[in-house]
Amino acid sequence: MRDPLRLFPAIATASPIPLLTALVFGVACSGAESPAARYAADPDALKRGKSLFVGTCGAYCHGMRPGNRDAPYLFDCEWKHGGRDEEIFRTIREGVPKTRMQGFADRLPEGDEDIWRIVAYLKSRAECADAPVSDRG
Repeated sequence: MRDPLRLFPAIATASPIPLLTALVFGVACSGAESPAARYAADPDALKRGKSLFVGTCGAYCHGMRPGNRDAPYLFDCEWKHGGRDEEIFRTIREGVPKTRMQGFADRLPEGDEDIWRIVAYLKSRAECADAPVSDRG
């Protein structure tokens, strides 16, 4: 096996501090956006999110309009289990113990990506739609 330091002598003599500083700064400041924010800008993803929600959630438990149901209406920005994208994703994926809300992990055709599309759709239709997708709730 060849010694990488012999192939690239600059690596052997370079100080690791600038590289580590750049790495730490880049990770800390990356502000990675939620997949839901990415899908919110994609009309096809929102359409799929809507279809999935209507077919699995809206038509049965949550509804598309406010009303008298035992499952919460999800377009009013009142999130019982957290309103950040990641919290909504986790609630859909894992479900809510001791409620009718079952988890949808491994139940949708495109797995977690479909759950993110549902999150994007919910946020796009929310009555508090003036806030960015990842910040609403």
